[in-house]
Parts: sequence; structure tokens; C-alpha cells
Amino acid sequence: MKSGKLRALAVPSRQRIVAYPDLPTLIELGYDVEVRDWLGVLAPAGTPKDLIARLHAEIAKATATPETRQRFGALGMEVADMGPEEFGAHIRSEIKKWAKVVRDAGIKPD
Repeated sequence: MKSGKLRALAVPSRQRIVAYPDLPTLIELGYDVEVRDWLGVLAPAGTPKDLIARLHAEIAKATATPETRQRFGALGMEVADMGPEEFGAHIRSEIKKWAKVVRDAGIKPD
């Protein structure tokens, strides 16, 4: 996009992204569509809650620095600041949402 060979029309997130503040969202353009990619850190089932809390605290501390946020922003990414419970709920809602898309579209694995 920066070279001018590709022109973005919109972003599929609910809000505009920091890397491209002038790029509208699909929702702003009248399309009821929201698609967000996401990354996160997961631990094995059964990991002690105190260890999960410590991991979260250290990761939150690392991603809170202006330098880290700037680097993520340059990649078109934003830190969501979710805690373990909120992130777990997010994963469950994504599974539910995309399972419906797969079912409705009749998508089958090869």
C-alpha cells in the first residue's frame, strides 16, 4: 500500500486502526461486517492460576511500554489489554461465531 501498487478500501475491524487512521471501517461504509485477527499467549490446561496471573502480569508490563505499542502499531496491530478470563471468553466467542459461518456456508474439511 505504501508503494502505491495496492489501494486499501477499508478495514474489517469495528474501529479504525492506528496505522491507517484515514482508512474507514466496513461498518462506516454501511456493511455489517467485523472481522478481526488476533494473537495471544496460551498455556496448557491445568496450569496453576498463580502462574497464569504472573505470566499475564509480565506480558501486560512488556506490552504496556510506548516502544512496544509503537512497534505493534507500525504493523497495524493494537494491544488489547485482555486479562486471562476476558481472553478465554473472547476465544470461546470466536469459536462460536466462526463455527456458525462454517456451518451456514456448508464448509467441509477435505
